[in-house]
Amino acid sequence: MAGKVYLVGAGPGDPELLTLKAYRVIKSADVILYDRLINQEILELAKPECKLVYVGKEDGKHLKTQEEINHLLLYYARRYDTVVRLKGGDPFVFGRGGEEAIFLRKYRIDFEVVPGITSAVSVPAYAGIPITHRGLASSFAVITGHESPEKKQSSINWKSLKGIDTLVFLMCVSNRKHIAKKLIEAGRNTDEPVAFIHRGTTEHQTVVETTLKELIEKEIDIKPPSVMVVGKVVKLRSLIDWFSPEMILNPTEETV
Repeated sequence: MAGKVYLVGAGPGDPELLTLKAYRVIKSADVILYDRLINQEILELAKPECKLVYVGKEDGKHLKTQEEINHLLLYYARRYDTVVRLKGGDPFVFGRGGEEAIFLRKYRIDFEVVPGITSAVSVPAYAGIPITHRGLASSFAVITGHESPEKKQSSINWKSLKGIDTLVFLMCVSNRKHIAKKLIEAGRNTDEPVAFIHRGTTEHQTVVETTLKELIEKEIDIKPPSVMVVGKVVKLRSLIDWFSPEMILNPTEETV
């Protein structure tokens, strides 16, 4: 009889942002297939005999294709009782968790989804940016930034993004200039504020602020992994950046 697969969201990076259920499942796992951005401290929660299998992906470098990962899940589920597919953020927010769930259902493998805190909301929050704010932003959208600029027909409805107050792009660093151009073409203000949060929720978090126009015209040093936030709420960061990890870890007299 086959075991059970858990599609688990590990959250944005800080181990303390794991859900209680994710913590329990990781502790009981016989096998964990984990992504590139999983914090090492989270992997250390696994029992000593747990088999850790790295299946990480990064831009242009895929150790395993999605099809290969699917079949690895099937392979281990037929040999172990508890298999965890561990993903950064939430498994159903650009984590391809839906594809894995469909694959497991096809082969009659029991599975359960354990949602995680998505970086689309938590990372801006840790940088002092609320993605909604009364009187300023009543809507937001989460968009993939990974789509190739060379793609003939974009799957993103760029025109529809003009009317949304806050935009959050994930996996966006290499395409940031293309994204800025498409947003301006769609009618967004060229001076609209933009923030890139690198390694959000961790002690290595850094933030770069710019505008859509500057993003196109200037060479700004932005490193992956970063979350890109577009909208007026970015300006609130100067008012509430005490909420960011660097301020908590290194409080000033004003914040004590």
